[in-house]
Amino acid sequence: MNPRTARDRADVWATFSGPNLGYMMEKYEQYCLDPHAVDEETRNIFDTYGPPPSEGTTDEEVTTVKFEQSTSDVDKLAAAWHFTRNLREYGHLQARVNPLQEGDVSVPLLNPASYGLTKQDLDSMQAKWILGKDIPQIRTASDAISYLCTCYTGAIAYEFMHVYNQDEREWLTNQVESNELLEGLSVEQERALLEELIAVEEFEKFLHRTFVGQKRFSIEGVDLLVPMLNHLIRLSTVQGATSVMMGMAHRGRLNVLAHVLGKKYELIFSEFHAAPNKQLVPSEGSMGINYGWTGDVKYHLGAKQTVAGNGVAQARLVLANNPSHLEFVDPVIEGFSRAAQEQCGAKGFPVQDVDLSIPILVHGDAAFSGEGVVAETLNLSELAGYHVGGTIHIITNNQLGFTAEPEEGRSTRYASDLAKGYEIPIVHVNGDDPEACMAAVQLAWRYRKQFHKDFLIDLVGYRKWGHNETDDPTTTQPILYDIIAKHQSARVQYETKLLEKGIVTKGDIEALTKSIQEKLHVAHQQTTMENGLQSAHKEALKVPIFREDTSVALHELHQINEELLTFPDDFAVQPKLQRILMRRKTVFDEQGTVDWAHAEALAFATILADGTDIRMTGQDSERGTFGQRHLMLHDIHTGAKYSPLHGISQAKSSFSIYNSPLSEASVIGYEYGYSIESPHSMVIWEAQFGDFVNAGQVLIDQFVAPGFAKWGQRSSLVMLLPHGYEGQGPEHSSARLERFLQLSAQYNWRVVYPTSASQYFHLLRQQAMSEEDQKMPLIVMTPKGLLRNPRTASAVQFFTDGHFYPVLQEPLTEMHSESVERVILCSGKVAVDLSALLAEQEHIERVAVLRIEQLYPFPYEDVQAAFSRYPHLKEVVWLQEEPQNMGAWTFVQDKLRSVMDQFRVNGAVPNQQLTLTYVGRNEQASPAEGIAGDHQMTQSRILSTAIHQEIVVNE
Repeated sequence: MNPRTARDRADVWATFSGPNLGYMMEKYEQYCLDPHAVDEETRNIFDTYGPPPSEGTTDEEVTTVKFEQSTSDVDKLAAAWHFTRNLREYGHLQARVNPLQEGDVSVPLLNPASYGLTKQDLDSMQAKWILGKDIPQIRTASDAISYLCTCYTGAIAYEFMHVYNQDEREWLTNQVESNELLEGLSVEQERALLEELIAVEEFEKFLHRTFVGQKRFSIEGVDLLVPMLNHLIRLSTVQGATSVMMGMAHRGRLNVLAHVLGKKYELIFSEFHAAPNKQLVPSEGSMGINYGWTGDVKYHLGAKQTVAGNGVAQARLVLANNPSHLEFVDPVIEGFSRAAQEQCGAKGFPVQDVDLSIPILVHGDAAFSGEGVVAETLNLSELAGYHVGGTIHIITNNQLGFTAEPEEGRSTRYASDLAKGYEIPIVHVNGDDPEACMAAVQLAWRYRKQFHKDFLIDLVGYRKWGHNETDDPTTTQPILYDIIAKHQSARVQYETKLLEKGIVTKGDIEALTKSIQEKLHVAHQQTTMENGLQSAHKEALKVPIFREDTSVALHELHQINEELLTFPDDFAVQPKLQRILMRRKTVFDEQGTVDWAHAEALAFATILADGTDIRMTGQDSERGTFGQRHLMLHDIHTGAKYSPLHGISQAKSSFSIYNSPLSEASVIGYEYGYSIESPHSMVIWEAQFGDFVNAGQVLIDQFVAPGFAKWGQRSSLVMLLPHGYEGQGPEHSSARLERFLQLSAQYNWRVVYPTSASQYFHLLRQQAMSEEDQKMPLIVMTPKGLLRNPRTASAVQFFTDGHFYPVLQEPLTEMHSESVERVILCSGKVAVDLSALLAEQEHIERVAVLRIEQLYPFPYEDVQAAFSRYPHLKEVVWLQEEPQNMGAWTFVQDKLRSVMDQFRVNGAVPNQQLTLTYVGRNEQASPAEGIAGDHQMTQSRILSTAIHQEIVVNE
């Protein structure tokens, strides 16, 4: 290296600043490893002037550097800088975050000696050279490294170098390395924190002693979860949040219900007695606990609580009801929060304020790694249709699955590693260190507030008992549970710490403990003294009454149609699409027909005019899988988007439509959650093809279908499922209608299969106009190829006069009721196929066709009324295109027999003359044929058989 003065160096490096200086520092690191790894010009600079200074170093500081400019010194400085960078990035490897860890962990990567650095070397360097900034009282590199070890390798550790955004990384670095997070708590805060821990532990001990052998899924080992949640809630509500939405599994849930949601001990104890006490549930007030028809186990139940907010308004705390299917509540909570953040009272898109509602998700370590719905939910975080301004995630990491060790349950070092792929900052924190846990919460909250993105806290603890209280974990983890048995709880350790600091006395601790124990004892006495405890209130089953007045005046439809086809002057619609859309313009002038997609647009517009907002999502839903919808148009010059539904002058509410990610489970869960939190909204999820809905089967089985029966939780979610056999093979034919019908009971939803545009129009309007106590999900089998079929289009008069009919008579067979001997009942697309075939037939007087448009609740009275028109009826045929073990046959056959029995009782026909037979595909393992020719041959056979052939009776 050519000798140069400090002033020469200062002059050269003064030309570099900001990103340029950072670039040169990276190049210098490469140069130290291999001088030929950098270009010749850069190599000459380093050869001549040595290493670049840290950003912000002044000329004066350069001139006073004690570090001599020699090749050896340059290498030392580069090594120190490299070591410091690794300490920041990999300090978590050496951190004391595992409460069961014995002794310190030594990581060569984090040892200065591994870089050839001695204390003397580090003492000779300025701290600023490796820190890149000034920190008071930290002068040498040796001081700086000691300080950074305190920041990065203590009871709280950090991973955020995977975050690509430099502003975020620098902000996080500054937060971690500032003194603020390390300042600790005030005396009052320490006392309050100890009181919380005493309450948490005494509650678990009381349950353990009092309800021996009963499952409660104890929180012990991650006790700090309760104070952490309470701290997050305080931070949120003080800053103006009007709701905090929480989702968690069953471990620790009872403790959270008691000490975060404020659920009374009496209520929890009564549930252990298997008799929830209705008298202890206030009918009005701040605590709302709902039971449905059949209820659920105590550690699945949610609750709502109202707490003081920022002095202006109160805030709602919500812990969602949750099944044992771990993590599937995650997208539901996201939907809750989005609904609570949006104002939908004006046309256009809703107005969202992400600070109004804060979502918090509590995960298990094994489930976070293992359940795919976690990744699906994380993927929603930055998407326009699903963004909620950041979710705070807490993994209650007890370092064990049921009996599975971490290395048996994941392929990554940490349970939290999945989050790295979504650039979510991660904090690992020791579950035995209350103050570190509070610091982690503080950082999580600040980050969300600053960047409106997700943040994850890995709360590392343990599980004191087995998976549940009847399980003996020593059979599978004997060594681990020997350690746990000897380990002091977080409460005991914190008591010792505060005693040593003189903040509390033994007398204080005894008084706090006694107070909590007395509360528990009194609550239990109150519960057990109640003789003949009442079981949970069951809301009476109500036969749903669906509104019939869903028609719209012609002049309103005409005006809406004009506005749907009017675009902004500076908006250029794709010419071919514009020609297609403009065909709709004269429909109401010429009394033409309205096709399926047109009817949907008209329905949506009239619903908005009535004051109900609409949210619709699904894969390709903006355009429609089959190119039919086009409710979001794209300017051919600018790519700008415009929805015709945002231009409806009469609209009183918002309309939003989003293409969803390629996901079913998370999106169904999200929309279900939105519909629960916003019961007056019309929330629609559409499958790309109905076949793919089973990728979200858990959400359907555990939430959508039984949500009201288990939890008293009403949803009005609409699910549009393209269904129909058109020769496209087993993956593009069936929405598994049979599965929805199998789940149908207790008026839990409607399952419909409409066959005309007007039926669909009235159905959507009927759903939007449902009274609050009549809300239920609507499952719709929708068309594919039939979207543009003239036989599914409807005349204008069916929109201006009429309503949804659960049963329709085939027009071609209406005229000869006295001659009818065979009635064919069918549903959906096969009914349209049958209509086309009947149009080609002669002498069909003996056949009548009834389209069952609503399969559940089954329209008994409508079918009976239809049968009564045929005095010579002999044969009832159920026709379907699905295989016999699929479709509606298994569901409808007993119901049809019931109608036929009533028909016989009424004396319409002799007993032996009325038969019920099935016509359709034979039983199959696969839903449909994979060869188009085979499909067409089978389809023709079953249609012909239904009309003409003698049928073998299968009574």
